[in-house]
Amino acid sequence: MSRVAMMGSGSWGTVFATVMADAGSDVVIWSRDESTVTQINEQHINVDYHPDLVLPTSVRATTDAQFALTGADIVVIALPAQVLRANLTQWRSFIPEQAILVSLIKGVELGTMKRMSEVIAEETGAVAERIAVVSGPNLASEIAQRQPSATTVACVDEASAQLLQDACTTEYFRPYWTTDVIGTEIGGAMKNVIAVANGMAVGMGLGENSQASLMTRGLAEIARLGVALGADPLTFQGLAGVGDLVATCQSPLSRNRSFGESLGQGKTVDETINGMKQTCEAYKSCEPILALAKAHGVEMPITEQVVNVLHHGASVRTMAAAFMARDTKHEHDSVMPEVSE
Repeated sequence: MSRVAMMGSGSWGTVFATVMADAGSDVVIWSRDESTVTQINEQHINVDYHPDLVLPTSVRATTDAQFALTGADIVVIALPAQVLRANLTQWRSFIPEQAILVSLIKGVELGTMKRMSEVIAEETGAVAERIAVVSGPNLASEIAQRQPSATTVACVDEASAQLLQDACTTEYFRPYWTTDVIGTEIGGAMKNVIAVANGMAVGMGLGENSQASLMTRGLAEIARLGVALGADPLTFQGLAGVGDLVATCQSPLSRNRSFGESLGQGKTVDETINGMKQTCEAYKSCEPILALAKAHGVEMPITEQVVNVLHHGASVRTMAAAFMARDTKHEHDSVMPEVSE
């Protein structure tokens, strides 16, 4: 039985803790909120996020990060992207030297343009072989109901990837492993940005043709950036690419799509932020993603328009007009390189 430290008690962290417990691990959830800890330990629920999910008895909770981390074989981090570094600086002396560090976070850091695995490496000193990421079509509320779902687990070390795969395989949750950490992270971070754009289209009342166009061209943007950073282009045809993109763009359960939909219906960015309970990762990650693309000479027209709407006061209708006004060209120009047989 593995000992798992789940650092974060939000929606996805709570559900993934359940998955790992169902797979046979002993899980300790760390939370800042004492009432959440009490609920989990005494009633086996996290009422703020999943009031109908009864957590396995092998899941416990604590407000003490050192207690949660001590003796952990696997440390899973489920925090907003922009607070990861600050928390790691407080935790690093407690993290066991041989533990596998797993990021559930789908974002890019402001200022540094770093992916989450890069931040983890910098702040903990862990080698790449100990750092893994999980990404895919993982709508937490559906997995909380133990509906069949699949995901991607990625680590540059095959043995670590397969160990994590085994630690989160259940009758309803099927992970596939890969060594393409870059592609898995870029797919997870960027699909949120495209989902905001698609949500705007939904909010404006645009139909399936418009949405399909946004998703398809959004996938091209994701692939262009990923390949420029060294990702395997095939990753974007899988769960961490098109799979996650479709789920996040199409489901009303997606907080990023809901964020965009609110804007498309005429609410301001501030009104939308104030009306949401959970973090919309795309709001802060879209700027460093665009900066990362520009640094590598990658064209990202949809991402650029999302940044303009969220951070520079552009209107949603301006975004749609700008998308349609782009020069026409061959569909596959600059999408991804040819894949050899």
